[in-house]
Amino acid sequence: MRVILAGGGTGGHLFPGLAVAREFQQRDAMTEILFVGTEQGIEARVLSKAGFRLETITVKGLKGRGLRGYLDALYGIPAGLLQSLAVVKRFGPDCIVGLGGYASGPLLLAGKLRGIRCAIMEQNLQPGFTNKMLARVVDRIFTSYSESASYLPSAKVLETGNPVRWKTLPEVKKAGKFTLLAFGGSAGAHRINVAVIDALKRVPDLAPKLQVIHQTGHADFAAMSQAYRALAFEAEVLPFIEKMDEAYARADIVICRAGATTVAELTAFGKAAILIPYPYAIYDHQRWNAKSLADQGAAEMILDRNVSGESLAQRIRVYIADQRRLEAMAKAARAIGRPDAASRIVDECYALARA
Repeated sequence: MRVILAGGGTGGHLFPGLAVAREFQQRDAMTEILFVGTEQGIEARVLSKAGFRLETITVKGLKGRGLRGYLDALYGIPAGLLQSLAVVKRFGPDCIVGLGGYASGPLLLAGKLRGIRCAIMEQNLQPGFTNKMLARVVDRIFTSYSESASYLPSAKVLETGNPVRWKTLPEVKKAGKFTLLAFGGSAGAHRINVAVIDALKRVPDLAPKLQVIHQTGHADFAAMSQAYRALAFEAEVLPFIEKMDEAYARADIVICRAGATTVAELTAFGKAAILIPYPYAIYDHQRWNAKSLADQGAAEMILDRNVSGESLAQRIRVYIADQRRLEAMAKAARAIGRPDAASRIVDECYALARA
């Protein structure tokens, strides 16, 4: 198989694509994988370290750029399509999978123009602008949520779940303390950082039984480190957690945003969570992601405008005191998780290529 994985821009789009690429390689080490994205996206920094080849095209997003930015992006579409046609001709893929994000658009269109089987992955409950457009022309649409079918051509939709980076979590030595994992994405989230510190200030009596793992992001790392030094809690404070799988394995509860990749990881590994959706995400998709889990008892949602040290302190007390409630939430999360998502997507790509 020769496969192009197109798109990226953010970790939420790229990391599921990496999971699919590794699944292809595990099936057949001779599989040739090419990622196509932009120089500005996270793919330019991540893929070389991961051992995958990347080609870049010139394309810009259309949404949220103002009139001048919109016209500039429109002007670049023909060039991006011509570059994509050249990439497709040169590489000769059996299948092209769009990962979401604007960089996937020209590649999928080029693939269809050359008669290549094409699919897209939609990580969020509500599809983004690019995937809504591409859904009309691709052969298959892989979704993370069954509800996504109402926004897309339902005959093409296959609910696979969102691929995650690890097959299983590692075996770790659990501490004798209740472990809280807090993070706001790779760049951190200032509002979550401040609220967690304020919450811990309100529950000093829990210090003997509670420890914290906190990814702050680089911008807040110095201030948060100083704040923790004034608290009695055992804490690991990091700007970025390299071994997130180990952090998940140690955590009893997670306080975090509700990006698609985070939600997929929480459910794949059955982790109870307090989700604080990022309020400025396009289409408000994080709120929809969080609401879906909350409605199924797999997480608790606190809207960003309502989060405070007081509200988090109250929830921390509840879950430390009520282990059964915590276990029920984790069980509900595990019930809707799809750890086999990458495998299902690769199965379908093989079927598309044979067709």
